Amino acid sequence: MILIAHRGNLNGPNPKLENNPEYLLSAIKAGYYVECDLWLIDNILYLGHDSPQYKISIYFLLNIKKYLFCHCKNIQVLYYLLSEYPELEFFYHDSDDYTLTSKNNIWTYPGKNITEKSIIVMPERSNNHIYFNCYGICTDYPEKYKLF
Repeated sequence: MILIAHRGNLNGPNPKLENNPEYLLSAIKAGYYVECDLWLIDNILYLGHDSPQYKISIYFLLNIKKYLFCHCKNIQVLYYLLSEYPELEFFYHDSDDYTLTSKNNIWTYPGKNITEKSIIVMPERSNNHIYFNCYGICTDYPEKYKLF
């Protein structure tokens, strides 16, 4: 099972640093995978949750692709990655119970049934504490789950 630092967080939400490229790299250096929020605006890539915030190059993503899950925040970036960079793992979702990533993992909303291909998102937001037999956990608290 892999542990994914949601927006780079290791010990709880940190809105001032979330999605910052250096913050993501520090989570990877600490031994975690990362989930980031990705935008494409006027052919420029940005990281940021509610809006484009940090301008990045595609090479930043390609250099960390082994540890990366990109949450596409607009249709433009989803199409761009599908067309040009299928080696990256990415997905788009809003409030779906389940979303299939580009690498056929199941991004799973808190509290929903899981499979061995599931990535449980924010398990701390539900009473479902079954973490075994899943592909991974995406959380703001990966340090809490590293003993599993």
